[in-house]
Amino acid sequence: MEQTTLPDISTQARGLEELGSRILVMAGVLMVIGGGGAFGLAMTSEGGLHRLAETYLVSFAYFLSLALGALFFVLLQHLTHAGWSVVVRRLAEALSVNVVLMAVLVIPVVLNMEHLYHWAHPGAADHDAILAGKSAFLNPQFFTIRLVVYFAIWSLLAWFFFSKSKSQDATADPKYTRRMEALSAPGMILFALSINFAAFDLLMSVNPHWFSTIFGVYFFAGSVVVIMATLVVLAAYLQRQGRLQGIVTVEHYHDLGKLLFGFVVFWAYIAFSQYMLYWYGNIPEETVWYLTRQTGNWTGISLALLFGHFVIPFLVLVSRFPKRRPRLLVLAALWMLAMHWLDLYYLVGPEFHPEGASIGLMDVLCFLGMGGLFFMVLAWRLRKIALVPVGDPRLAESLAFENS
Repeated sequence: MEQTTLPDISTQARGLEELGSRILVMAGVLMVIGGGGAFGLAMTSEGGLHRLAETYLVSFAYFLSLALGALFFVLLQHLTHAGWSVVVRRLAEALSVNVVLMAVLVIPVVLNMEHLYHWAHPGAADHDAILAGKSAFLNPQFFTIRLVVYFAIWSLLAWFFFSKSKSQDATADPKYTRRMEALSAPGMILFALSINFAAFDLLMSVNPHWFSTIFGVYFFAGSVVVIMATLVVLAAYLQRQGRLQGIVTVEHYHDLGKLLFGFVVFWAYIAFSQYMLYWYGNIPEETVWYLTRQTGNWTGISLALLFGHFVIPFLVLVSRFPKRRPRLLVLAALWMLAMHWLDLYYLVGPEFHPEGASIGLMDVLCFLGMGGLFFMVLAWRLRKIALVPVGDPRLAESLAFENS
């Protein structure tokens, strides 16, 4: 039997080093221009601070979903004892620890609770039977406590897997893998419950009169789409900058592409299932959420999601061809990153502007500002540690991985 010659990764598995410094500067510029510009627009326009709070929630949900998608990816790989993904898992581990950053960035959401969440208004439930029935759950104090619990769970899980993986780099001791695999099952259960309720709290409760039992699954599906797309883009970017060459191969891109395609379909399945149930039920208090999104130019946003988040990527990614051509896969991944933002805007925007969508400069600047901060923290974390888990016992399997 012919033996596969594994690449020498000694020069490619290093940290970002000087590249990290360049990324820190670029991300810092984005943070200052984006964050400062968004705040400046908010201060100089009528109702600007409320508008900023709304678009801040969209951007916050975007980068939170990216960090949570990364945590899911790490949990899943350990739960299934996966070998193929080892060479891209460190990127996901580092991204997942950014939930600690998101725990800080959730503070403005809490401070703007009364504007973002109608149920948080003093006396809101006094003349509203629905809010009165939900007041034991939807109240500012319990909402804040739940957020603390969610972020504590996510931060502890993300830090555990990241720190154990880093420790294994130095010793190559398989005991770290066994510990991570042992925690992956209970960790996945905690993750599933917490992301579900967090989606209810942060996004679905923006309209407290409407509810969907699969809304959390919908948010989860988008989170996995965005992490798969991000891993493709990050791996390709790092290879262009001289990192991970010969480590992340066409075979790994192929599997990331398959997962991206699979969760694009899963997102569409959940979205359609939710819509279909309310459509044939035709109960006014259930259909009102969709009615807003099917009037005015919100109809265009809904159609853009139908075709941009499902039909077009389905037709592009269903073939093996683009999955094995990193440049094409990167283009598809960038497209899905943009569609994910539009999806979150579609969830939040109509509740504040039912008269119509108006994506503007403030939305772009707020997104760039938060994204700059998010990737500044990521680059700082990856400056001096290996970009692949060099001590993982399944690294050789990952380096030699080939799709059957």
